[in-house]
Amino acid sequence: MSIKLIKIVLLLAFLQSAIAVTPTVDESELHSDQDQERATEIILHIIENYHYRSRPLDDTLSSEIFDTYLDSMDPNKSFFSRNDIEEFEKYRFTLDDLLDDSDLDPAFEIFKRYRSRVQERVDYALNILDGEFDFGIDEDYQFDRSELPWPNEDELNEIWRKRVKNDFLNLKLADKAEDEIRETLSKRYTRLTTSTLQFNSSDIFQLFVNAYTGSIEPHTSYFSPRTSENFDISMSLSLEGIGAVLRGDSDYTEVQSIVPGGPADLSDLLHDGDRIIGVGQDEDGEIVDVIGWRLDDVVDLIRGPKGSIVRMEILPEDAGLEGPSETIQITRDQIKLEEQAAKSEIIETDNGGRMGIITVPTFYSDFAAQARGEPDYKSTTRDVRKLLAELEAENIDGLIIDLRDNGGGSLSEAIEFTGLFIESGPVVQTKDSTGNIDINRDRDPAIIYGGPLAVLVNRNSASASEIFAGAIQDYKRGIILGEPTFGKGTVQNIVDLNRFSRSRNDYGRLKTTIAQFFRINGGSNQHKGVIPDIVYPTADFSAEHGERSLENALPWDEIKPARFVPAQAPIDRFETVKQEHQNRVQTDKLFQLLLEEQRLVYEINDKKITSLQESKRKAEREQLSSARKTLQNEFRIAQGLEPLAEDSDDEEFEDTEPVDVILKETARILQDLLSPAQTTAASLKNESVRGNSL
Repeated sequence: MSIKLIKIVLLLAFLQSAIAVTPTVDESELHSDQDQERATEIILHIIENYHYRSRPLDDTLSSEIFDTYLDSMDPNKSFFSRNDIEEFEKYRFTLDDLLDDSDLDPAFEIFKRYRSRVQERVDYALNILDGEFDFGIDEDYQFDRSELPWPNEDELNEIWRKRVKNDFLNLKLADKAEDEIRETLSKRYTRLTTSTLQFNSSDIFQLFVNAYTGSIEPHTSYFSPRTSENFDISMSLSLEGIGAVLRGDSDYTEVQSIVPGGPADLSDLLHDGDRIIGVGQDEDGEIVDVIGWRLDDVVDLIRGPKGSIVRMEILPEDAGLEGPSETIQITRDQIKLEEQAAKSEIIETDNGGRMGIITVPTFYSDFAAQARGEPDYKSTTRDVRKLLAELEAENIDGLIIDLRDNGGGSLSEAIEFTGLFIESGPVVQTKDSTGNIDINRDRDPAIIYGGPLAVLVNRNSASASEIFAGAIQDYKRGIILGEPTFGKGTVQNIVDLNRFSRSRNDYGRLKTTIAQFFRINGGSNQHKGVIPDIVYPTADFSAEHGERSLENALPWDEIKPARFVPAQAPIDRFETVKQEHQNRVQTDKLFQLLLEEQRLVYEINDKKITSLQESKRKAEREQLSSARKTLQNEFRIAQGLEPLAEDSDDEEFEDTEPVDVILKETARILQDLLSPAQTTAASLKNESVRGNSL
């Protein structure tokens, strides 16, 4: 199973429909036990001896663990006071020694203080909620405080006064009645206390250990025995639910990514970056406000069996945290492998060229069917072989492999898939923590497609996608187009801690980074990602995305290149075609509208301050709604459609089927690269990749 798939089900366990009621935990129960102390010893041993990154457990790392632990509890700096932090400073440079001794007392001491501060803040918020609010006052609320200093007591009071006022205004603008608003917010704030009081010693231990592992490298993490159960669910391959990867983002549950072929993907109602603020069951069940809830508890509400309905109130990414919400309905279902399968189509360019498109959502393989000996089991490579034969029968002039939003999958599939386009040779190199380097090769000399080739990637193309795109670029087999990719070039392994103990106790599991991928040219995809030969202007809005946005990510690195024979694609013409592309998109109405749309979303999500004056907030919402509708109408006009009336509801505007501007431009670039002699890929069928194919 791919690491991505494991992560998907780990963060959003799809199976159980019942919502467990977690009891509150008395403070006297919050202390470490012998199992946690033993688990600490094992975790330190594994990281110090097997982790790819070698970092000494010293005062420097101790300081990072200290900051990370505080941030994991209070990322928005709205519970701890400056005095609390100053009091905790005594631990900043001692956590390394304490960890070495398996002394976990400071972690529990700090969390107990956090518990009491949450209760204090909630009591304060409920008291304010009983009062009245003047929304005529011109004042602002900074809802993102992550980069600000820790506040003193008076500043905390002001933060929470404005927070309650902002929450009230949001619901007021959603046409909620005053009594309903007070009830909703009272439940929301009370839930903050309840959720915090439900943290047990195992939860705190996991939180603290992950402050340590996250300070070393972002893909290394500890799973407590309870969390490990979700990992076991992921290994069962019984995937039922909505198909989304969720993460906790301060008080909000954010959609990190959508699983190809899942109900959310097929419904097109939930998207990356959307925030879930309410969850309800069935078509008419009450939607429960989940702002401020623990991620696990939100997951429990979204879990459910095939055929059942979940309703969610969301803040769409392009509406921002203060924008109007939407309610969507998704029927839970099994995630079907066939929906993740590669698909093909043919599009025509402006001058009559015919470009085949193969979209690969993920690098998949039905390993279970393969193990059973089924001759027609599904895999990316097997499916694409068939699609290539069909496209070549249609006499396409060139081929585009669309890897946008492909988060990776099976390494063996990525290697075999690369082999469809090259002769036998190395595809990717792997270096482990001991410095040993393995070269992963395609051993099949056959070339299934030798014609002109373009690979389209974006900021969410990761892991196995980057391996394929990097190999095609290094072999000079085709042109890479789009945005710099995600930049994940590391390998993780799940280690059962129980293997290191004779005890029958359950110590949990550790996901640890054990190796790094390197391209055959010696460079890594890590951190930088694959840089396209022609970078689209949409990349301007993704600079802080992917691996390069993660704290403590491994840096870019390089090793000795592998020996390989490159193809002879006309790379000398790349610069000329690049200039033609740049000239074209400057006057392409649809492309410029796409950039304007992305600029609008970027500005909305970059916003950290909002007005608490009702008239201003209404004006901002109306201005945003008008801007979005204007853009949608511009898109319609550019596609030859009639514009919608300004007073049409948002759903009518969203129902407009958007043209794939990026794909159209990719086809144009590939057409520009074709020489007159290369009129059809059919004429290149039997040509060696060492010829002048692209």
